[in-house]
Amino acid sequence: MKKNQTERYKPLFLPALNGAKGYFVLSAFEVVLDIVALYVSSFVTSYVLDYVLLGQEPSIPKALFDYLNSLGPIAKSYWLCGLAFFLFTALSALFGFLRRKNVAKGAEHMAKHMRDALYRKLNAVPYDYHKHISTGDLVQRCTSDVETVRRFVVNQLMEIVRVVVMFTVAAAMMFSISWKMTLISMAVMPILTVSSFLYFRFVRRFFTEVDEAEGALSTTIQENLTGVRVVRAFGQERAEFDKFTEQNKDFSKKNIRLVDLLGVYWGGSDAIGYLQIALSLVFGVLFYAATRSSANPFTLGNIYLFIALTGRLTWPVRQLGRVLADLGKTTVSLDRLNEIMNADDETELGKAIKDCPLSGDVVFDHVSFGYDTPNDVLDDISFTAHAGETVAILGSTGSGKSSLVLLLQRLYTVTGGEITINGIPINDIDHATLRKNIAIVLQEPFLYSRTIRENITLTAPDAEEAELISAAREAAVHDVIQKFADGYDTIVGERGVTLSGGQQQRVAIARALMQKAPIMIFDDSMSAVDTETDAKIRAALKKRHGKGILFLISHRITTLCEADRILVLDHGKLVEQGTHDELIRRDGLYRRIAIIQDFPTEGGERA
Repeated sequence: MKKNQTERYKPLFLPALNGAKGYFVLSAFEVVLDIVALYVSSFVTSYVLDYVLLGQEPSIPKALFDYLNSLGPIAKSYWLCGLAFFLFTALSALFGFLRRKNVAKGAEHMAKHMRDALYRKLNAVPYDYHKHISTGDLVQRCTSDVETVRRFVVNQLMEIVRVVVMFTVAAAMMFSISWKMTLISMAVMPILTVSSFLYFRFVRRFFTEVDEAEGALSTTIQENLTGVRVVRAFGQERAEFDKFTEQNKDFSKKNIRLVDLLGVYWGGSDAIGYLQIALSLVFGVLFYAATRSSANPFTLGNIYLFIALTGRLTWPVRQLGRVLADLGKTTVSLDRLNEIMNADDETELGKAIKDCPLSGDVVFDHVSFGYDTPNDVLDDISFTAHAGETVAILGSTGSGKSSLVLLLQRLYTVTGGEITINGIPINDIDHATLRKNIAIVLQEPFLYSRTIRENITLTAPDAEEAELISAAREAAVHDVIQKFADGYDTIVGERGVTLSGGQQQRVAIARALMQKAPIMIFDDSMSAVDTETDAKIRAALKKRHGKGILFLISHRITTLCEADRILVLDHGKLVEQGTHDELIRRDGLYRRIAIIQDFPTEGGERA
């Protein structure tokens, strides 16, 4: 069931609109003043035609006419009438300028509020949310869709107020002069209004298709630029270009179809608008001729007024089509933005303890985890990592190694069993506190397009230079950095593209060391460094970490063999655990992998 409109826009649009309501209230007041000044200028022209030129009673309030008539010849002064016309036209222009200025300020404040809210939300949703939606689509929503809403507010929000006020005032003025002529001058208004609403209902789905096509195009560009190394390495430039061309062709095709629909509407409404003005002119002349000798004639000034007011009445109603078209596109954008805002935040599962020691044993007690079923990734995992231990994890691709350590950070939630740290269930620990005390280095580390210094000190921005250098030395990257022309102030390209794979991993290790967390996880994060550097880093980590716990995930037996405890996973199950010496003597998966890697065994076997 769809929510009502207030609930629909409650998550994002209404709070943003309320934050800038002062600008919009002031702009609405200026709309009224603009219209009043504009219509008064039309009455000045009518007054000149009827009274100043022809000496007839003008179509203005009788009390005002009596006052002007009492002024004598000055009331017929061309200069004063011209000055009055100029003054009210200038006031209309001034209020129009102020209206646009204030609504633009309000819209920008509103857009900023929306962008801030979206960014906060994307940082508050669970990790799993980002795994199921493309980055390009999220970027497109947070930029293009927000800009669509901002443009609607700038160009059309006050236009709605303007249409209502102009129609109301113009209709009242016209009825006060001649109700018959007013009905004739409004003859095509129902056609314009109905066609506008029908057009809005019809065209909305085309706006949705264009937005979705734009999102797909953005994703294609983002993926290509992010994976530029892979594209070049495998010579896939042509294939990627063809893929982009196909997406671009689809986007252009849908956009052209939408433009065609817009053209049909605007062309048709133009014709109807001009027809309405022609009707006012023709019937105005007929009324003028028929009532010329009557006591209450339809004057030339009235003809001008009806033509002017009809034009000012027709174009706002015609503009309703543009307003509704933009409203259609805006509602689509708001729906896409609200999909983000309505996503569930990452919630605390238990007591949310913030101040608790996390330097004790880590216990996995019959832990299971799965995406589709409760145990399709990990099944009944139990082990204890004691304080001060290095725990190594070995297994084939897809055996659940990374999932195991992501559960420890609660990026995923266990579907069975329990994980405790120092006797405290991790579901009872505040997730920010938990992650602050668990540092992780991934196999493919993400580096920001900033300096090396800023990347390393990301978790400790106020760290001293000595701490920075110490962490870099332990990560075996200090000497490499020193060889760069700008040293630690060298700019790292997007996603660390200016560094080699091994250098990226070592910078990420240094960044994790700066966190000084009691639990550290290295998820195959030394796979791109040579074995000698690997050994140096592990020795430095063991010396530095003291009573903390190190989790090492690797495919290399040389990386794992010195660990205090080795866990061997196979298809989500813990099939072996023990020290290297214990496991190498068993006829199990660990020994078979060691033989394949030509690692010495007691029997001297080789692959």
